[in-house]
Amino acid sequence: MIVDDSTFEQIVNTHYQSLYRFAFSLARGEAQASDLTQETFRKFAIKGHQLEAESKVKTWLFTTLYREFIDSRRRDSRWEPLEEVEADSVVPSDQADRFDGGLAREALLQIDPVFRAPLTLFYLQEHSYAEIAEILDVPMGTVTSRIARGRDLLRELLLEHGRPKPVKSISGRPPGVPVSDVK
Repeated sequence: MIVDDSTFEQIVNTHYQSLYRFAFSLARGEAQASDLTQETFRKFAIKGHQLEAESKVKTWLFTTLYREFIDSRRRDSRWEPLEEVEADSVVPSDQADRFDGGLAREALLQIDPVFRAPLTLFYLQEHSYAEIAEILDVPMGTVTSRIARGRDLLRELLLEHGRPKPVKSISGRPPGVPVSDVK
């Protein structure tokens, strides 16, 4: 595949937003998501000519971004962080994060990246199981099980958040129970 300036610009314009969203779902922060996205396109600028078909560009970009994320986690785990950024300090950048969306994003960010990556690729980026297997370099059965497990974890977190808190009564009896029924 020949990657000239106009082809590179077209590929960046076509895939930037979806790559950034995937990076943000993995990294949990705007700065690291931008770095991952930029590094992915830098690598494409260097190695993109090695691709045989233009139809493989999207998969190559997502695979490269995911691998860069894994490599950055390995590098970061060697050093003690100087400053932790709280999830609440990240301001959502689009309107899709309203009411339930914000809650779902918070829950998704609590899930281990092993399960979060396939969930994000399937539900938010609309990749097929086969594409996800190729991007993550795992067998399709692993993708299936990680999506199922990730969905279960996400459901548990959302249900846990939605459970009503027990109400304390001043009288010491459970709310709604008449005084005559308390022994």
